[in-house]
Amino acid sequence: MVTMESAEIETDLSLFKYDNLEQLPTAYRTLSEAERTPRIESALETLGDDVIVLGHNYQRREIVEHADFIGDSYELSKRAAEADAEYVVFGGVTFMAESADIITDDDQTVILPSMEASCPMAGMAEALQVDAAWAEITNAAPEANIIPITYMNSYADLKAFCASQGGLVCTSSNAANAFEWAFERGDKILFLPDKHLGENTAYDLGMEDRIATWDPWDPEGKDPEAVAEADIILWDGYCQVHERFTADHVRAIREDDPDAQVVVHPECRREVVEAADVVGSTSTICETIASADPGETWAIGTEIHLTEHLQRWHPEVDVLALCGDACMDCNAMRQIDPNYLTWVLEELVAGRERNVIEVAPEEKELAAVALERMLEV
Repeated sequence: MVTMESAEIETDLSLFKYDNLEQLPTAYRTLSEAERTPRIESALETLGDDVIVLGHNYQRREIVEHADFIGDSYELSKRAAEADAEYVVFGGVTFMAESADIITDDDQTVILPSMEASCPMAGMAEALQVDAAWAEITNAAPEANIIPITYMNSYADLKAFCASQGGLVCTSSNAANAFEWAFERGDKILFLPDKHLGENTAYDLGMEDRIATWDPWDPEGKDPEAVAEADIILWDGYCQVHERFTADHVRAIREDDPDAQVVVHPECRREVVEAADVVGSTSTICETIASADPGETWAIGTEIHLTEHLQRWHPEVDVLALCGDACMDCNAMRQIDPNYLTWVLEELVAGRERNVIEVAPEEKELAAVALERMLEV
């Protein structure tokens, strides 16, 4: 473990933080859906109220059909905190399981079925990396009070770092409110890790001309003068799924069907957001389709599994993937294989806890502060 330079937090790179998590045993690797489904159902029946299964909107059908709740990351964490279940099995990625551990009671145990379900965007802003960059950024504007804001899609130690520097967490739904909260308390914002959400939020606030981007991997992408002049500093990170969408995809949809409407996630590029009819979180996307009139056509710019869920859930609406056959799934979410779900549930039945996600106490306490500040906005 390493102590940060600008915060009294001991942490490590995410690659090493969960080296205790286990791979799927060989006996589970070739299970078919027909074989595993009754085993999952039997384990859930045996465990009863002792377990709650959460399925993120981006999980495949074979996961969400066994979930007690389906939704976005923070919504699911709140569901876990409200439940009395001893075990929370989170069908999502590492940062989501960490968030659940932060806000659930100490007597609740959070389990991430697969050790490999690690969000690439969260990994683009490791807390130790941000801590090292913080000195460069603050030195570039020594007179400014810079408030860090991290998107929910980040590791717990980065949330803790932001809290220690007077910052907070935001979701895609309340990012603008978080920016306003920060500007009431400081001169500049450092937004991590998603530059597209940060840019889109700056446009929402009419501050598109007050942006600088900080590229931690490129020496030429670190411009102290730009930081000194800007009000909003964007960390150069992004979602690999949402960055695939282009304005050409939107044009192609409209050329094929002039009546088609487009809803996209704010993690998409600016030109995609500008071309869309509706922009919002996964919850907003779900609500948009649920409220659509029968026969309407909607193209969705987000992870393909949510599009497929909405096609099943709302057959009266013509739901399309915005980028057609080019749309792909999230390679991190894909790691929550239903055979992993079978394994961790059957292990719980046998009295064994596998792949427990536990945030360190000091880190947990500070990260909770960042989340509490978010609730203020």
